Amino acid sequence: MASATITIIGAGLGRLALARVLHVKGIDAVVYEREPSRGARGQGGMLDLHTGTGQQAMREAGLIGRFHAIARRAGQDLRLLESDGTLLLQEDTPDDAPLERPEVDRADLRDLLLDSLPEHVVRWGHALESVDNGLLHFADGSSATYDLLVGADGANSRVRALLTDAKPAHTGQSVVELGIPDIDRTHPDLAAMVGRGNYWALGNGQSLSAQRSGDGRVRIYLSFYNTAEDWFATSAIPFGDPAAARVRLMGLFASWDSRFTALIAACDDAVLPRAIATLPAGLTWPSRPGVTLLDDAAHLMPPVGQGANMALLDGALLGLALAAHPDDFPAAVKEYEREMFERTSAAGRQSARIQEILASPDASRKMLAFFQPG
Repeated sequence: MASATITIIGAGLGRLALARVLHVKGIDAVVYEREPSRGARGQGGMLDLHTGTGQQAMREAGLIGRFHAIARRAGQDLRLLESDGTLLLQEDTPDDAPLERPEVDRADLRDLLLDSLPEHVVRWGHALESVDNGLLHFADGSSATYDLLVGADGANSRVRALLTDAKPAHTGQSVVELGIPDIDRTHPDLAAMVGRGNYWALGNGQSLSAQRSGDGRVRIYLSFYNTAEDWFATSAIPFGDPAAARVRLMGLFASWDSRFTALIAACDDAVLPRAIATLPAGLTWPSRPGVTLLDDAAHLMPPVGQGANMALLDGALLGLALAAHPDDFPAAVKEYEREMFERTSAAGRQSARIQEILASPDASRKMLAFFQPG
């Protein structure tokens, strides 16, 4: 049986930011992660880290210089279109523009954080099964004790049940992720259309977004709003047959400009369905000594640019609170939770508002007003 003072469940970005800040402050922690190794699965697409949230966390972690080295300034570019192909907004980032919200590959950011920690901090292959009277039970039969348990185990957190009975609920958004590898070489015309950063087309209760990754792949997300939780089961999209799935998806976008269906046609055989769920915006719980939450376990939000930034700042600020109260974990947790509840409630409400806009009939014009208020 192993024992650790501060135990973190999950090795995502917020959890690793917490472990890094604690390490910088000379405080030991252990991170238990269900994945068998750091390279066990892909880590998804790009993230834009904002100056006052995600980048603040990197500063507190002493990693802002290394972050700037892997960040993509050009990822701040934006193109917003209507479904008929009308360009509503184009923002091209000058080469000397400030790094206010640069894009970074999620995998690169995770590697940066992992490389900043001693190897023994993250213990791979430990899937949490249950928590019982201060004892953690893992799927491999091992167990561990803790003085402070930080639940950072994602949307379906097992630790969350120790603090609240809240559970994620379907937002009405169903997303299919596709991608075009090495787009500059294989489809230079489409590469020029998408540009260097974010490409976003909206209309008819649907959206298409495209985003470059650092490896040359463009990830494409097809979103369908106001859908039932079981929409994928009734959508007639044959996910087991990628070629047929692309044909079906092109049919669902048949009324859109042909350039958008050309993007879908150029995708490879990775066709991934994702039903989007969230926790209630403004979720709180009575503070409990010995347990707290961060990241999606605490405030699962729609994927509109806030979640990763909030998660990183969660980790950094909890680490700072623990460093300020090394002999009083309950006081540190209360301090962290007070700030986190206020900050993430505001972010959650804004994210929910953007979700409402995206699902509305005139989403493109409303988003234009969001990006260019007044």
